Amino acid sequence: MEKTRSRTGALFGNLFFQVVLGVAVGVLIGVVNPPLGVSLKALGDGFINLIKMLLAPIIFGTIVTGIAKMGSLKEVGRVGVKALVYFQVVSMLALVMGLVVANVLKPGAGMNIDPATLDAGAVASYTTTAKSQSVVGFFLDIIPSSVGDVFVRGNMLPVILFSVLFGLALAQMPDRGGVIVAVIDSALHGFFGIVRMIMWLAPLGALGAMAFTVGKYGLASLKPLGWLIAGVYFTSLIFIVCVLGLIARASRISFWKFLRYIRDELAIVFATSSTEAVLPQIMAKLEDLGCAKPVVGMVLPTGYTFNADGTSIYLTMAAIFVAQATNTHLSFGDEMLLLGVLVLTSKGSAGVAGAGFVTLAATLASMGKIPVAGMALLLGVDRFVNQARAVTNLIGNGVATIVVARWEKAFDEKQAEAVLNGQEELKT
Repeated sequence: MEKTRSRTGALFGNLFFQVVLGVAVGVLIGVVNPPLGVSLKALGDGFINLIKMLLAPIIFGTIVTGIAKMGSLKEVGRVGVKALVYFQVVSMLALVMGLVVANVLKPGAGMNIDPATLDAGAVASYTTTAKSQSVVGFFLDIIPSSVGDVFVRGNMLPVILFSVLFGLALAQMPDRGGVIVAVIDSALHGFFGIVRMIMWLAPLGALGAMAFTVGKYGLASLKPLGWLIAGVYFTSLIFIVCVLGLIARASRISFWKFLRYIRDELAIVFATSSTEAVLPQIMAKLEDLGCAKPVVGMVLPTGYTFNADGTSIYLTMAAIFVAQATNTHLSFGDEMLLLGVLVLTSKGSAGVAGAGFVTLAATLASMGKIPVAGMALLLGVDRFVNQARAVTNLIGNGVATIVVARWEKAFDEKQAEAVLNGQEELKT
């Protein structure tokens, strides 16, 4: 009897189980009482905002302390270049996979939608934002107008830029800089302590997010576009297993053990459709796994902007879906043009709300062939496919950090083996 109680207590005390339970209850509320489900949106939003308020100081502290101890501008640049090359190659693979699967499954074929009958106003806010984005504007946006601006805008790239510069400056003054680094490092441990407290609310956040999604859109809304949703989940699964799994294997990491290691974070991301909700925990877990702190601090936050594998899969599938649904013929050349444009635009919506829709709007508008109004077909299911996108993005960036750390010989393989086999506890 005591053993049974002990197992039951351990199960209910497990964060993964709590989040899954929250998801199940949220779905049930959304189905039984949709208005109540919609009203619970604040639970999910509140949880994500609690985490977001700590992202800037945690990223800043991690990068500054890591680079200050690294002390080499050349080393920092090498890590950055390797990460960006990796991001580009893997993101390109994701775009191609989405394109191929969309052409094979043809999720939009037979819908015969007349673009003139669609509500273009429903996507007007996204197209307006897309038009305001430019390559020059994107790079200028990385430079903050003030130090305070770095921590209030919520855009990761300015935080990374300022953190790298500050870390390099401290590295050049080891005596005085050492005192500042010690203070920042102590504050960082305090921030992670806050994160641990916030994670107690993760099940409630998951419940609210799922209750809102199901209550707002309803499970019935999945039927008309079910083929597209199934295609996105299928392609994401294939990408995770075949591409990311093989990359992890090449890096001598057990992929399945890694997924089990981050299962709490995967459950939270699936429920909230937000990778930002688990960024602090993933940074801590990757460091504990044996990845050097400077590599984690640079690669993981940057990957959130430049290595959105799940989003890349969805973008090509969504574009082809709209073309098929509106009977817009695309030649092989058109599809290659679409691929080329997405390589650029998929990197251009950093820090923009609804980045996936903004990117898609910018892509379709620049091509001028696929009707932008066709995006209205995707509004009802975007929240559901966003879960697959977010989970794929999280796994992809975790694997990317391990790969770059290994390239840099900044990965402790023995520690990773011990952690993945459950022989060591999380230190941070």
